[in-house]
Amino acid sequence: MATTVYTFLQSPIGPLLLAGDGERLSRIGFPHGKGSFAPGADWRHDDDAFTSAREQLGAYFGRELREFDLALAPEGTPFQHTVWQALTRIPWGTTTNYGDVAQRIGKPTASRAVGAANGLNPLPIVVPCHRVIGKSGALVGFGGGIDTKKWLLALEQDGPSPAPL
Repeated sequence: MATTVYTFLQSPIGPLLLAGDGERLSRIGFPHGKGSFAPGADWRHDDDAFTSAREQLGAYFGRELREFDLALAPEGTPFQHTVWQALTRIPWGTTTNYGDVAQRIGKPTASRAVGAANGLNPLPIVVPCHRVIGKSGALVGFGGGIDTKKWLLALEQDGPSPAPL
C-alpha cells in the first residue's frame, strides 16, 4: 500500500489539508465541520507535494480559475464516482439541487442517494459539491459547514470578494 502524503494550504477559509499519493489528490479536508480530518499516523508530511493543486486552489480563491485540471484519485463506489463527475459539470457561479443531479446521471428517483454521495465527496471545492443546494433553495449540509458553503458561493458571484472566514 502506498504511503499517503499530505500538506496544508493556507486559504481564505482556513488551512486546507491536501492528501493523496503526492501527485494525485485523493482528499481535501476543511479546518472545521464534518469535512475536517487529521493526517493519519502513518502519513508523510511533504510541503512540496501537490504543487499544481496548491496553485490551482490559490487561483480559484483569487477568482482567476473556474475549472480545475488536476490528477485526482478519490476513493468511492462507482455510483459515487458518477455523482462526483456530474458535480464537476456544474458551472462556476451556479447552483443546482440533488434531484437535478439525479436527473443528469439518469437516475431520476435517486436524489437521496445523490445527496449521500455528495456528502461523501472527498474532494470538496475541486469537485464542487458546494454548488448543490436543497430543492427549496436552502443551503443544506456541507462538510466545511454552512458558513464555508455560503462563502464559496459568494466567491463565485460578481461583486467584491468575501472577507476571509
